Amino acid sequence: MWSLQVRMWLLLTVLFGIVYAIIVVIGRVFLHAGGFSFYLIISLALMFIQYMLGPKIVEWSMRVKYIKRQDNPGLFQMVESLANRANIPVPKIGIAQIEIPNAFAFGRSISDGRVCVTKGILNLLSDEELKAVLGHELSHLKNRDVLTITLLSVIPMIMYRIAWQFLFFGRRRDDRGGNTVLIGLAAFLFYFITNLLVLYASRIREYFADRGSIALGNQPSALASSLYKLVYGSARMKPEALKESEGLKAFFINDPSQARNEIKELAQLDLDKSGTIDPSELLLLQNKNVRLGFGDRIMELLSTHPNMLKRIKKLSEYKG
Repeated sequence: MWSLQVRMWLLLTVLFGIVYAIIVVIGRVFLHAGGFSFYLIISLALMFIQYMLGPKIVEWSMRVKYIKRQDNPGLFQMVESLANRANIPVPKIGIAQIEIPNAFAFGRSISDGRVCVTKGILNLLSDEELKAVLGHELSHLKNRDVLTITLLSVIPMIMYRIAWQFLFFGRRRDDRGGNTVLIGLAAFLFYFITNLLVLYASRIREYFADRGSIALGNQPSALASSLYKLVYGSARMKPEALKESEGLKAFFINDPSQARNEIKELAQLDLDKSGTIDPSELLLLQNKNVRLGFGDRIMELLSTHPNMLKRIKKLSEYKG
């Protein structure tokens, strides 16, 4: 099996090539500019801007406040212990001032890593469950997939902006209306394709991070229970509360917008109705064959995260 890093960098190469191709077409048709260097510089500049501004955008959108040890000794100790076990620098630790129960990691590199929890998660999970979630997030940093997904996520946005500009505004400014429409349609097609590729990259990184959390010493049942609780907590949120993080849900450990659909499936795993998924309940899932219907497969294809039942089924195969 290819490593996560190889898959992610292959995707980044493909998507960068698509951006470059679109910029070349626009430059030749409208700017009459040529030369490999000209287009390469523009493409790299777009990536560099995202690289520099990405963390600040996340901090601002999530209203992140960074803490010191004395602010929350328990949380700080968990992250510090897991980082040492993962053999990576201790990241900056933050609390996002939003009520959606979740956690996320971001940053430009391992040395610039930031791990954050939301206000809503702190009173929802037990210490073991929270530690499993933090292990998942630190695994994202260790796997170096945070920077890659940040760079990848901007590419569909660029395609969308190009499509919107040329489909709805290009003909007003240029007498070559046919050319602008064709470029707009091509950009929209590439937006759809690149978005599917980014969603695929986002889903595979979640499986790797789940496995990474277990490798750091967390129990599969603790991570399964935390995912169950996060789904339940998100399902109780008002729709307007979920919308405030819509653009950044790829960074979360689960997709809050899918919670209402997922809770029905996951509630069947909690046989004793304790609100958790204990080791014996997880073991029962290991022997079951999980099959998704056509609708569920399409929904997963268009989601930033794997189907939650499949994901917890995968957890049941790991040894804690």
